[in-house]
Amino acid sequence: MTGLRLAGLMWLGLVLIFLYAPILVMAAMSFNASPFYQLPFEFSARWYHDLAENAAIRNAATRSVLIAVATTIIATSLGTAAALALFRHDFRGKRLLKLLLFPPIAIPWLITGTAMLIFFFAIGLGRGTPAVLIGHVALALPYVIVVVNARLAGFDITLEEAARALGAGPWTVTRRVTLPAIAPGIVAGALFAFAVSFDQFVVSYFLSKPGDSTLPVLIYTAIRKGFTPEINAVSTLIIVTSMALMLVVARFFSFGGHR
Repeated sequence: MTGLRLAGLMWLGLVLIFLYAPILVMAAMSFNASPFYQLPFEFSARWYHDLAENAAIRNAATRSVLIAVATTIIATSLGTAAALALFRHDFRGKRLLKLLLFPPIAIPWLITGTAMLIFFFAIGLGRGTPAVLIGHVALALPYVIVVVNARLAGFDITLEEAARALGAGPWTVTRRVTLPAIAPGIVAGALFAFAVSFDQFVVSYFLSKPGDSTLPVLIYTAIRKGFTPEINAVSTLIIVTSMALMLVVARFFSFGGHR
């Protein structure tokens, strides 16, 4: 048993190294003075200073954050409402409707981006921030519905029935009973929505106007023109911020459970 446990720990360690070694190397190189990753390593905050003065990256990052926040709010609100409707009501075609939530997740984003570009031009919307926002919401919505629906699967519906028996109205039942119980699922769905939007490249690339790029599109363009360690710097900041946010959310909502 001890040997099996040791083998399991070694395998877990190898998996963690595989996952985090590239990130650690990138973060370390963001503090390397050489733009060509020359060794020995010479510590410098030069690339973070250059990043602070790079208006193009700052504008793209701000635009990505604003679109991701708007996507999160819209997709979480609509997705939670849809999940509650699917949970509470039985109607013809309900099972088919649930199945139709998965193809948008499975279809390659290249196909989805092409279809959205054609559709938006056909209705006269064209490229721009509204098209990008609608595209991101459409991509994030199935994730929210699936995650919240999974949380509702373990919800005791007798709690709602008891609240109604005590005279609570539909909105009071939802606000005081249902939403607090499924709050971890809603938060998880919101995190998925934010991640899908902020990390989205294909749809943003297809639907953004020239000069209004999101951060992933700008990074892709920068890599094609010539990679600079400023990309390492902004990527490191994003990873640190994302991990800190995930740790805070996991701490308050106990996603890992209680031991």
